[in-house]
Amino acid sequence: MSSADVRRARLGPLETKVGEVLADLADREAVSRLWARDHLLWSADPTEISDRLGWLEVAGEMAGAAEELEGFVGGCRADGLTDVVVLGMGGSSLFPEVLARSFPAAEGALRLHVLDSTDPGAVARIAGQLHSDTTLYLASSKSGSTIETRSHLEFFWEREGRGDRFAVVTDPGSELGALARERRFRHVFENRSDIGGRYSALSYFGLVPAALAGVGWTTLIARAAERTASLRSADPAVNAGLQLGAVLGAGVRMGRDKVTLVLDPRIAAFGLWLEQLLAESTGKAGTGVVPVADEPLGPVDVYGDDRLFVTIGRVEHPVGIDVLAEEGHPVVELDLDDPLDLGALAIVWQVATAICGAVLGINPFDQPNVAEAKEATAKVLAADAPAPLPTATLDEVLDLVRPGDYVSLQAYVDPGGDEVEPLEEVRVQLRDELRVATTFGLGPRFLHSTGQLHKGGPPTGVFLQVVGADPS
Repeated sequence: MSSADVRRARLGPLETKVGEVLADLADREAVSRLWARDHLLWSADPTEISDRLGWLEVAGEMAGAAEELEGFVGGCRADGLTDVVVLGMGGSSLFPEVLARSFPAAEGALRLHVLDSTDPGAVARIAGQLHSDTTLYLASSKSGSTIETRSHLEFFWEREGRGDRFAVVTDPGSELGALARERRFRHVFENRSDIGGRYSALSYFGLVPAALAGVGWTTLIARAAERTASLRSADPAVNAGLQLGAVLGAGVRMGRDKVTLVLDPRIAAFGLWLEQLLAESTGKAGTGVVPVADEPLGPVDVYGDDRLFVTIGRVEHPVGIDVLAEEGHPVVELDLDDPLDLGALAIVWQVATAICGAVLGINPFDQPNVAEAKEATAKVLAADAPAPLPTATLDEVLDLVRPGDYVSLQAYVDPGGDEVEPLEEVRVQLRDELRVATTFGLGPRFLHSTGQLHKGGPPTGVFLQVVGADPS
């Protein structure tokens, strides 16, 4: 077994269905069609499929960017820069967040920070703890028009106003790239345009922050590229992505759509990235995986028959996992050697997500409902009078919860503030009292991460929103 392989799969009630799904995928030649970029594997319409599969090859290609990346990093260090702040949302910022939490600060490297919140306290905190003369601001946006990222960029530009303190990662031809050149930013990294945001971890969006932070990015992508060979196999015993994708798809079909992630503490933050990948890719057309990340393990009686557990690496409570399997819950266990295998894990899960999309008959590369929140916000802002506030009480909302539902706690608070930990405790209380799956998202991050699932996925979510106090 090597890292990112399926070490053991105790499928229980899913075993027969997984076998049927794998047989169907073999009949459809799903793996070869994935690598052939055959859009018909998912949809008759090639839109946002044929032009969204660049992630299949990017790990092998990025080794060719070593000279550019190392030259950029060397210049930053030579100029005395000590910190880098990634300004981004969703797929542009979540993998850098994983890196920041998974790797210790390397000697001589820049300290990595991520700002993906518009909470005034979060912005003030980041701005207050950094020295303007030694900080690089890295604005990351595929489209170049993400409003939160552009707002952050303008905030810090007004404070600093020096092009050599800014760089961007974006797609070719974006407004952000043009602005960066106009203002003479230190560097413009142009990413492959055929990679969607949530699939961009192993492109410039993930590797520029990795290189700046001193993470062994060449090892990260080398292991991912090495893993790619097995992901071309049609044998599920060899292809972890195929096996995992079949399990995920079978789970959704059998009502076990709450995919509960139990992660090695060394890579606990990987759940943030994986949550977006699964939710935004599969949560549409009234179906999809509901990823449950960062929910502590509880007693077996708090879990319903809608759960599927996936562990990665050495988890803290292996006995608890064994008990869950013995009680009939499906459990899949993946290997992990060390955090530098995050690249290999990422490509395995991307293939698994693509395969799951084929099982469910949906396009795993689009996000058809994400624009709804933007349109609704525009209507509210354009209205002559404020929209009425909701009048339902908390008890009335919680009375709506039924077995098989999930409760999504959504908090517009400072991610680094004192309000997060109490809310995490409330989440566990809700799980234990209501006996349903729970998720916890910070706003506006969740709109770019799990928002597609909330709007387009299964109609089983009950949503609670919390707004923090304005520190000003």
